[in-house]
Amino acid sequence: MTGAGPERVALCNIAKSFGELVAVDDASMSIRRGEVHALVGENGAGKTTLMNILYGLLSRTSGDILLDGTPVAFKGPAEAIRAGIGMVHQHFKLAPSFTVAENIILGSEPLSRLGQLDRLEADRRTRALSQRFGFDLDPEAIVGTLPIGLRQRVEILKALYREAEILILDEPTSVLTPQETRELFATMRSLAANGRSIVFITHKLKEVLAVSDRISVMRHGRIIATTGNSGVSAEQLARLMVGRPVLMRVVKTRAHPAGAAALKVENLTVIGDRGETAVADLSLAVRPGEIVGLAGVQGNGQDELVQCIAGLRRPLSGRIEICGTAVAGREPLDCRAAGLAYIPADRGRVGLSRASRVWENMTLGHQAEFARGPFLAARSARARSAELIRRFDVRGANVDTPAASLSGGNQQKVQLARELTRAAAIILAEQPSQGVDIGAIEAIHRILVEMRDAGRAVFVISADLDEIFALSDRILVIFRGRIVADLTAEETDFEEIGRFMGGIEGPSAGLGRATASSNLDAGDRVY
Repeated sequence: MTGAGPERVALCNIAKSFGELVAVDDASMSIRRGEVHALVGENGAGKTTLMNILYGLLSRTSGDILLDGTPVAFKGPAEAIRAGIGMVHQHFKLAPSFTVAENIILGSEPLSRLGQLDRLEADRRTRALSQRFGFDLDPEAIVGTLPIGLRQRVEILKALYREAEILILDEPTSVLTPQETRELFATMRSLAANGRSIVFITHKLKEVLAVSDRISVMRHGRIIATTGNSGVSAEQLARLMVGRPVLMRVVKTRAHPAGAAALKVENLTVIGDRGETAVADLSLAVRPGEIVGLAGVQGNGQDELVQCIAGLRRPLSGRIEICGTAVAGREPLDCRAAGLAYIPADRGRVGLSRASRVWENMTLGHQAEFARGPFLAARSARARSAELIRRFDVRGANVDTPAASLSGGNQQKVQLARELTRAAAIILAEQPSQGVDIGAIEAIHRILVEMRDAGRAVFVISADLDEIFALSDRILVIFRGRIVADLTAEETDFEEIGRFMGGIEGPSAGLGRATASSNLDAGDRVY
């Protein structure tokens, strides 16, 4: 990691206001050729807004942007793209029904002599670009059928196809497995070594220290510090981000599970969207007073399992009980009535109504509490939502703020506030800290442990092994739709869990290829 190239971009005293809300306040930073430059900060600190200004998605209220020393004022992303700037957004901008090649060439299509789309040339270009960067993408694959990690590669190839020299990655690892994260980092370092500039927006400080050359910290709309990677610690960065010391580990006592299982899954078989057996005769149980974590490489049946538990998918066979009530094949409302609180990974499509206001989202599932005959006591619901906004520190929001206008991390806080305040016996938490800043992760993990200690059952599904190890009393590993390991957190480690995840240990040993367990220090279980 050198980061020693000449300056490509200078952002000088950038400001951006939305009415009375100041999102970016006199922020300045530089981006050098051939460096990975991490931009970190809490949710709502202004990171994505600042990069959206550079990319031309937003106009700046004041300030200057210099590209190779020349002032620029992009009127939209098309101008930024022509200038060599690309951006991969936290929420992908892909057409799920299109092929990989169609998504990559969209807007820059190769044409035949007759002026029609040359599909063979589009596939050839996509395949050549994919091979050049080691992405291993099938140009003819339908994007909607791909795992999240491969969809992200499509987004990156879209930018590289347009010859981006400055690539902005907004929370790129928020839903990636450890292996996918390691592969992404290798790609980032390769691009930087070839002279490209990478801006890496993230909340994950260990990843920042693992891949970046320089680090800029943003707080309340300002760049308050820029430092080289060498000699700085995660604790120092967290303090700069939050403005106070942050506890970088989960503090919890030994679990004392008791009583009958709050969640019981028996011999569950589920057919996936492509007709494959996604979950195969799977059984598990989560008891009150324990946190059980489910680890596995993306695409091994986690999504289908969670959807069945939440009432979003019907299984082929098997039984699911929530507090003794059979719910397999029932509706989500039935699962919630039986005692389930569900935090989905896909907050945009499943967890929230993004067009609705914050108070309306926070009231979903709680309507009975505010029912006054056939009417909803909106004043009481709004008051409760205002209290939850303060309690969960939802930045840039009031009760009437549309959910779509919030940052990804603050959208996550809205659904967490709604679900974690339900009187539920079992909490199904899918990627609970996805896209959430270090201070909020500390609070979320503390709340989940408090719920365990209060006698709730907590089932955590996470692609982040650090989160799995930090929270879990027991760790289950899923591989090809089956539970291949059931271990206590104290009796295992990243290396062993990684072998189970790759199918090279356990009942399915030899059926799959090895998967790296982590791109970071396997013994370091902090954020």
